Amino acid sequence: PSPPETPIAPARQVDAAMDRGDYEAAIELIRPRAERGDAKAQSKLGSLYESGRGVTQDSFEALRWYRLAAEQGEAHAQAKLGSFYESGRSVSQDDAEAVRWYRKAAEQGDAQAQSSLGSYYYSGTVVPQDSAEAMRWYRKAAEQGYAVAQCNLGSLYAKGQGVPQDDAEAVRWYRLAAEQGYAKAQNKLGSLYYSGTGVPQDSVEAVKWQRKAAEQGYPDAQLLLGLLYSSGKGVPQDFVQAR
Repeated sequence: PSPPETPIAPARQVDAAMDRGDYEAAIELIRPRAERGDAKAQSKLGSLYESGRGVTQDSFEALRWYRLAAEQGEAHAQAKLGSFYESGRSVSQDDAEAVRWYRKAAEQGDAQAQSSLGSYYYSGTVVPQDSAEAMRWYRKAAEQGYAVAQCNLGSLYAKGQGVPQDDAEAVRWYRLAAEQGYAKAQNKLGSLYYSGTGVPQDSVEAVKWQRKAAEQGYPDAQLLLGLLYSSGKGVPQDFVQAR
């Protein structure tokens, strides 16, 4: 007689193990589900291999599980597969394949894929350059709270690309991203406070946001914060801090 099949743990047990940070237990629970073709389990297993939680980090194994899930239509795995092709990680770099997978995920509402697809349209890499189409995808992701897209949307409003130029809207989207801790948006928001563009000029607020970005190692913010300390704008003049 055939050996008994390994019982499949309910998905809630997998989620509980993940929530409590017991990734080794999560692997043991997820693997049988993934091996039997459960797309969400395959995607989660890919994520654990990618991050090295509960298992030795292995980008090739992550890619294998993401692909299995993506081919079944699992949106997160499709987005991750797109990112592997975009970066050339564990696979030959291929922007056309990246766009193909990002589009599949974006059309299912995956915010990261929507943002990445928007960036391809903005740059015109392997798709026709189209700032309005970039704006469309950035907005979909931004409205889901995805900080990178919120910042990119702010930049399009600031430049008037794909949308009428609007400094107040730029400030609004930069602020939403900055409040999530996104360093590039913190730098952009701080710069607008420094220049008084779209907001009343406020050197103290400029310093606040540049410091948040600088503490995350964002070079433009570190440079501007140094200039603010040198000039004594928004902070007491301090040439030691300026360096």
